[in-house]
Amino acid sequence: MCLASSNTWVGAGTPYEVTSTSSETSNSVSVSYGSGIFTGTEYTDSVTIASGLVIPSQSIGVATASIGFEGTDGIIGIGPTDLTLGTLFPDLFSLIPTVTDNAFSEGLISASQIGISFEPTDSEEVLNGEISWGSADTSKFTGTITYAPLTTTSPASSYWGINQSIRYGASTDILSSTAGIVDTGTTLLYIATDAFNRYCSATGAVVDSTTGLLRITSSQFSNLQSLFFTINGATLEFTANAQLWPRSLNTALGGSASSIYLIVADNGADTGSGLDFINGYAFLERFYTVFDTGNKRIGFATTPFTAATTN
Repeated sequence: MCLASSNTWVGAGTPYEVTSTSSETSNSVSVSYGSGIFTGTEYTDSVTIASGLVIPSQSIGVATASIGFEGTDGIIGIGPTDLTLGTLFPDLFSLIPTVTDNAFSEGLISASQIGISFEPTDSEEVLNGEISWGSADTSKFTGTITYAPLTTTSPASSYWGINQSIRYGASTDILSSTAGIVDTGTTLLYIATDAFNRYCSATGAVVDSTTGLLRITSSQFSNLQSLFFTINGATLEFTANAQLWPRSLNTALGGSASSIYLIVADNGADTGSGLDFINGYAFLERFYTVFDTGNKRIGFATTPFTAATTN
């Protein structure tokens, strides 16, 4: 599942099996990602998401070659439909309806939206995520969902993009209100270079040469303050523990088991690029998130894990 991609495809690991519901199209397909690529042929087929959620004619890519997808068989693309533009050949100007688009148009879900729930983890392989198709799962969040309209600032506007600001502690501004994206396919929390430098100054963190992550001392962790994300007037508290890379997974990155690493990272460009942050998986572990295509907005709510000390 990927919010920064809208093509659904299979075949990276297990070969696709042509069945009576398969129909090969005249198009080839190719999609590049930040850490991989796949090429293949576009088919339509029946796609089963869950019991009672079967899309009878979904356009899917069938990979003949892929790089960077070891351990997975493909992607369910749930980003904006416009991201599929230019991925087909020869139909370069054709858009591919996403699984959410088709589920709604077929009357399988009551609204064109999905709710996503994750939990903080201290294990390399754990299944604790959930997608709720068509509505939010009220058992996964606390309080109310607050919504923000999708940003109009490019290039964030091409994805699930919003405007937000970030403050460290009571009064240290890290990032002024600006555009960026929310993405399940990104692990860390990326912020603009100038904001990253302000965060380092505020926390005392330094870049660890082995892992590439920020590192702090035990005494610096004792003084680590929350980050506060202001999104459309609502403020979300991202606790000190939420800013930590899970310490039980330090060695998975080649790091020291006794070190303390952070999940805030540099996106490589100063504020003003139009994509000044990426709220990745580390952020989504702490907040229930609704991606509402029909109303062009994203919603956030606290969960029982918002203030967890798992890391």
